[in-house]
Amino acid sequence: MTQPTFVPVSDACAVRASAATATPEIGRKKKAGLLGAPSVRGGSGHGSAGPDAGYALTLAERACEGLHLPGEDHHDVVVGVAAIAAKRAAAVGRAPTSSDVEVAMDLFALRSDASAAVLADRRRRFAGVAHSYVAQRQLADAVPAEALSQRPGSVTPLAQFDAS
Repeated sequence: MTQPTFVPVSDACAVRASAATATPEIGRKKKAGLLGAPSVRGGSGHGSAGPDAGYALTLAERACEGLHLPGEDHHDVVVGVAAIAAKRAAAVGRAPTSSDVEVAMDLFALRSDASAAVLADRRRRFAGVAHSYVAQRQLADAVPAEALSQRPGSVTPLAQFDAS
């Protein structure tokens, strides 16, 4: 705090001059504990996680609530749809929405009448997905980006998409 010039100040209370610090050496070795940027691997099973991917499971549970799936485990279908919806949302860096779930369901003809080929393909792909993280990753990796980029309401089922 400043003082008026007419107030007497003892030598012990006088402001002392500061010492300048030396400029750090350029090229000095970095500390051993400092980490660099993480290396990002690509390929199967190494996608980019989007924000709030767990919300896809809530949306998928709501959307699949009244489905009649003879010969299929309902929980496998819900988890599979959520994984695909989360992948679609993460591709553009956002949280999942109901349109992501709709596209995921339409890729496997869950909201329409499925042909025997589509039904067999869906049963094969969704078998055991709810209980295996590896199976979830394989299911999500099997869906190409072109299939995920389709608009809700005009989605070609994945079995027909792969054939073309």
